[in-house]
Amino acid sequence: MRTLRRHRARSASDPRVSATPTRHDDLEITDLTITYSSGGYAVTPIDGLDLQVASGQLVLLVGASGCGKTTLLSAMASILAPMSGTIRVGDTEVTALRGRDLVDYRRHRVGIVFQSFNLVPSLTATENVQAPLWAAGMPRREARARAQHLLEQVDLDNRLDHRPGDLSGGQAQRVAIARALAHDPPLVLADEPTAHLDYIQVEGVLRLLRQLAAPGRILVVATHDERLVPLADQVVELTPRAAPASTHPRQRVLPPGTMLFAQGDPGDLVYVVEDGQIDLVRHRIDGTGELVATIPAGGYFGELAPLYGLRRSATAIAPRGATVTGYTVPAFRARQGNVPDAPLPPPRTDRR
Repeated sequence: MRTLRRHRARSASDPRVSATPTRHDDLEITDLTITYSSGGYAVTPIDGLDLQVASGQLVLLVGASGCGKTTLLSAMASILAPMSGTIRVGDTEVTALRGRDLVDYRRHRVGIVFQSFNLVPSLTATENVQAPLWAAGMPRREARARAQHLLEQVDLDNRLDHRPGDLSGGQAQRVAIARALAHDPPLVLADEPTAHLDYIQVEGVLRLLRQLAAPGRILVVATHDERLVPLADQVVELTPRAAPASTHPRQRVLPPGTMLFAQGDPGDLVYVVEDGQIDLVRHRIDGTGELVATIPAGGYFGELAPLYGLRRSATAIAPRGATVTGYTVPAFRARQGNVPDAPLPPPRTDRR
């Protein structure tokens, strides 16, 4: 495969490429928090994130579905506004952009590779890559030359006039990558770029992704695909990880009104109510709360978060006081009389 326009190969054994850039724009994310509404409930997948990425790096965002990978990409692309915190690309504070400056950033400084390619079916490969250049007012002859050049760089010089329906999944993804590079942006974001590719098609795309990250450009990839891990300079785990819990059951006496855990917290323990009761309250985006379950003495709650690596989906409060005992998942299974690898007893309601 040819290397990209700004790159030259380092060696036959090193898949990375170097560049002679005109500028080096680093990425800096500081104390970023993103909250949005899901069915009217407040969801905070990104909570106080700090991240620094040097120009030339390939960064992977990994984690379970719903952990915030695509949400974070959307914030970097300035499609979604965070609740707080900042995102900077070089000397540009992305989270402060408005009006024409925002349009210019989206058009010239960030490129997006979508999971489902998002190619226009009626346009050829060349025309799909030309589309963002047309939108920016580039003359058609110049735009066509630029598009053809980019397609040649991703090894599609023999597919210039093919429409998406006549391309394989790997070829369509390479068209999408070429389109993302149309304005030569310093930041390229890719959302699950190998999700729809088989093992034959994925090899060329993996190599191309590594080539994209070179001095002068940062590539941030959201993925479930562990094959990308050896290519990365940084791996950012977005699935919440609770602090390791003691293997011994831990009892807590909660005075009236005490909050045991909050909606959105990482989960490490399953709780059994020894005395009193626990209310599980789910918070809405408008600031109100909804009682979703009341767990009496003898009941248990909070099993889904530690079992599946989820955040707590509700806040646990002892309205009139309670005594609870926290168990790790293996300890709770042993308490219930289950063998270690058996699933937990089926919950009566969603009680994370």
